[in-house]
Amino acid sequence: QETPNPSEEEIRFQLAGNLCRCTGYDKIVKAVQDAASRKCGEAEK
Repeated sequence: QETPNPSEEEIRFQLAGNLCRCTGYDKIVKAVQDAASRKCGEAEK
């Protein structure tokens, strides 16, 4: 809510220390970016 379209850096910062680092967060970061872009698209309608 505070950052409706977060950058990859912002997403990774927020995830740091919360999940297993062995995944590299790549799929999680992509999912957050996809969800944010969809939510922003809905807000523009």
